[in-house]
Amino acid sequence: VEKETGLIDWESVAQKAREVKPKLIISGASSYSRDWNYKRLREIADEVGALLLADISHPSGLIATKLLNDPLPYCHIVTSTTHKTLRGPRGGVIMMGKDFENPWGLTTPKDEIKKMSAVLDGAVFPGTQGGPLEHVIAAKAVAFQEALGESYREYTKRIIENSKELAKTFVDLGYQIISGGTDNHMMLIDLRAKDAELTGKIADDTLVKCHITINKNTVPFETRSPFVTSGIRIGTAAITSRGMGVNEMPLIAELIDYALVNRNHESALRSTQEKVHELMSNYPLYS
Repeated sequence: VEKETGLIDWESVAQKAREVKPKLIISGASSYSRDWNYKRLREIADEVGALLLADISHPSGLIATKLLNDPLPYCHIVTSTTHKTLRGPRGGVIMMGKDFENPWGLTTPKDEIKKMSAVLDGAVFPGTQGGPLEHVIAAKAVAFQEALGESYREYTKRIIENSKELAKTFVDLGYQIISGGTDNHMMLIDLRAKDAELTGKIADDTLVKCHITINKNTVPFETRSPFVTSGIRIGTAAITSRGMGVNEMPLIAELIDYALVNRNHESALRSTQEKVHELMSNYPLYS
């Protein structure tokens, strides 16, 4: 990414691909809060003769409802987990927009070039897995059916609305959002702009005491160890599933900020925990 903006520098990606000449380019990230330009990536992949694989594990639910760019028209292979924004069971899925002959010359017993779909299927079973979990397959089918409905589309729209509002509030509170904002369900926060002594590990440990779950995360051009980090990553999918909306986002950001600012005061952390419990009691897991 560009140091000044936190955005992917596509020309730098192209230059690196020309230098390395990879056989496979993988797009995907666990903490990038912006959309992906799959068309540009395919142009780069074609230029250097590489396959293009998109890992959409994090934003797949938002892509399914067409709120983010669709990789299938451009990527040779698309992979995803099924339990993040897709809101299904733990597991995965491998997809292709169009089948093609494998580029390594692998052949069938009849000496025909294998299609890439057959290579992928064989790599999964018997290559790496056996004994399919039929209850998980059924749960995936339910998740895919839900993703086709209007209520699911409204859910994914609220995820993004909540994410944008939460990011805006953090900026107002003096935090730096990497890339300046978010297009999806998450944000990466560089804590150093708020407090040079505050690390991701300290933030994570502090918020756990308040029963708030986030995770420490490295930031671009990180200077600290991955076990310490200068950032935290926050997402809105779970709280949106609980029924929260944009009106609750400022309160959530303020609770997090209050806990971090007063991290050395146990009474402040107990008070924050009580407020978290009070808030969540209005949004039960089951009605």
